[in-house]
Amino acid sequence: MILSRAKPAEEHEPEHQRTKAQKKKRSLPNLEEFLKKRDYTGAITLLEFCEGAGKPLEKSQEWIAYCCFHLGHYARAMKIFQELVLRPECDPLTWTHLGCCYFYLGMYQKADDAAMKSPQNSLQNRLQFHVSHKFGDEKRLMGFHKHLKDVVEDQLSLASIHYLRSHYQEAIDIYKRLQLDKGDYHAFNAYIALCYYKLDYYDVSQEMLQTYLQDHPDSATALNLKACNHFRLYNGKAAEGELLALQEKATPSFEYAQDIIKHNLVVFRDGEGALQVLPKLLDVLPEARLNLIIYYLRQKDLEEAYKLTQDLEPSVPQDYILKGVVNACVGQNHESPDNLKLAQQYFQLVGGSASECDTIPGRQCMASCFFLLKQFDDVIIYLESIKSYFYNDDTFNYNYGQTLASGSKWKEAEEEFLLVQSDDIRNDYTYLSWLCRCYIMNRKARLAWEAYLKMETSADSYHLLQLIANDCYKMGAFYYAAKAFDVLERLDPDPSYWTGKRGACIGVFQQIIAGHEPRESLREMVAILMNSNNAQVESITRIMKKWAKENRVPIL
Repeated sequence: MILSRAKPAEEHEPEHQRTKAQKKKRSLPNLEEFLKKRDYTGAITLLEFCEGAGKPLEKSQEWIAYCCFHLGHYARAMKIFQELVLRPECDPLTWTHLGCCYFYLGMYQKADDAAMKSPQNSLQNRLQFHVSHKFGDEKRLMGFHKHLKDVVEDQLSLASIHYLRSHYQEAIDIYKRLQLDKGDYHAFNAYIALCYYKLDYYDVSQEMLQTYLQDHPDSATALNLKACNHFRLYNGKAAEGELLALQEKATPSFEYAQDIIKHNLVVFRDGEGALQVLPKLLDVLPEARLNLIIYYLRQKDLEEAYKLTQDLEPSVPQDYILKGVVNACVGQNHESPDNLKLAQQYFQLVGGSASECDTIPGRQCMASCFFLLKQFDDVIIYLESIKSYFYNDDTFNYNYGQTLASGSKWKEAEEEFLLVQSDDIRNDYTYLSWLCRCYIMNRKARLAWEAYLKMETSADSYHLLQLIANDCYKMGAFYYAAKAFDVLERLDPDPSYWTGKRGACIGVFQQIIAGHEPRESLREMVAILMNSNNAQVESITRIMKKWAKENRVPIL
């Protein structure tokens, strides 16, 4: 038998009365629950509701600023902290929190000034550690580095500096060491995945990321990185699918990632919507400037690309590479030695650095550096070492073909040029001129002539005709040299064209006599000579006709 009760039994109430009572007893959600779920929007709603009801929670404004900061609303968080520091009862540590807002808004000097007004603390040291990196003050940075302790927050800060300085392996080592001590910190897997992504180990990055996503399937950062891995491993369409899935799963914690999603969609769609999205993000995402420059380069708008690089202070290899590419394009387009010299220096900085010298971009940079220096044998060595990674890459095959041709490796150059599939490249005059030169040097002058015949009449076709005429003459392909000089003479009565045509026709005549050219070609050579009004025509054709008659070669 139950002889006692802890509390008296309640009388049974009618159902409708019980429902009303339950409604009255409903309490407001707990702030801690919102924060635990990372639902910062919900937390702000709760805090503002309580303030509006005249029952603000303890340190309500501090908590609103905290939530705004974690949502990426740094400007609003900054304004709240600015108001708080003016209050006499304000906690002096608020200056550090204000400094963090300034830092994320790119106001590094103000961040440093705010941090100095705060009592010494570990967050202040980490903030000034990062500010020193932004200032490029190595001595000051090392000073704050000495005060870092062997605690998770400080070590994570150190790892992030390694990451920002492109020391990805050092960052990975710190994360893995921390992971051994703090195995329940799942975010380490995401950080390590990001480092492997930067090292171009996309498959390893994806593997590490999958471990994190099992526990946090709604992480905006992780899902975005997964999309980026898909972009590198597969294509833009696969990456876009991942990013759209991210948008569908959107929760309040995704709000801060909207700019990244918009930016990456432009990249995955190969620049579609670039002018609508990227200019607005120039001061928000560093990558937006880089990708807008790339967009302008693809659109062959060198002026706009060059303008954007003027405000770009290079800090990572990608920045130096892009500045090198833009300066190389401008230098070649405007025949500017200064821009070409700058480009060569940027490429050499990246290709010669210890961290990049053995990477694919690093070797591409050294190849570009030597190309601008016209040291083609060295270019071939570097491009040969990475050729297997770019077998179906039209741009690589085009550049490699030019390098081989510049090094007089005509057979290999022709093979590389013929691998190019892009119509834009194949219709480009530079490509056609190099390919025709390869044909002629490989004793396939007929193919060069056929390439000319397929072109429409233009300045490019005229220049290609000059190349064919001169190169064929030089290689002893006199038949096609004569045809080319004949067309040139009819287009422009320059005496040098008659000289070239005369020499080529006589060369064909000699080859016919030696048995190296079909006798039927003599008829065409006589007709080509007869197209000229030069006084020498009669004497030359008389000798040819006499030989034809003696050897029973019909020429009429």
